Amino acid sequence: REVTAVAHVVRCFEGEQIIHVEGRVDPVDDMATINTELGLADLQTLERRIERLRKTAKSSKEDRELLEIAEALRPHLDAGNPARTYSGPDPEALARAHRELRLLTAKPMIYVANVADTDLPDGADNPHVAAVRAQASREGAEVVVISAQIEAEMSELEGDEAAEYRESLGLTEPGLNRLIRVAYATLGLRTFLTAGEKEVRAWTIHAGDRAPQAAGVIHSDIERGFIRAETISYDKLVEAGSIPAAKERGWVRSEGKEYVVQDGDVMNFLFNV
Repeated sequence: REVTAVAHVVRCFEGEQIIHVEGRVDPVDDMATINTELGLADLQTLERRIERLRKTAKSSKEDRELLEIAEALRPHLDAGNPARTYSGPDPEALARAHRELRLLTAKPMIYVANVADTDLPDGADNPHVAAVRAQASREGAEVVVISAQIEAEMSELEGDEAAEYRESLGLTEPGLNRLIRVAYATLGLRTFLTAGEKEVRAWTIHAGDRAPQAAGVIHSDIERGFIRAETISYDKLVEAGSIPAAKERGWVRSEGKEYVVQDGDVMNFLFNV
């Protein structure tokens, strides 16, 4: 219940050497089994929480609002729907309720279609993957196609050997990279960089965060005393070759407090405390 998203790996390959518990390969049925178990767990959580909220709602406005949403969620879950597909009249109140109730089916779901190496890179001709994508689309979930066996084999190879192996399979990058990007997008995360002579570091923020908020991820004093941020996109910095060269070309921008940090920005914060 502490996680912010769920990655559900589903089998999308045939193979007699690996026995399926049901004696067949049916990823959509596997997805339904797990989702049903998560939904039943959430119903138990709701029942207990509603019982407590009914005792406290008389004296607490927050608990009354939470009780109203919890009681609306119960029939939604009982019908076999995940909590994340319920849309209440007040989005902010619903978001607060999800944080309070910590329902498993309220968390974003990413389906990881585990395929054979012959179905890489995207499982376009695999009917199991097509079925997973169709079901995920109905749920508003993302799908990533990966061969767990290939990923395991590549993890044992050195850099050049791994790259050659990926190329032989028609892959431009490890499957884990694709999963990370989808997870970042699902969670609304972005990355910015700081680069100095001693080290380069990547920092994680949320989409829509402004420059002072990004500065606060590094240190609260930088956010408190924020003046401006010298900013350049990663691609432009690579093209220039260095910060001084980028400044000569006029590619380093001075951004203020209202600047919304973009994915891949390289930033130097100026502050005074």
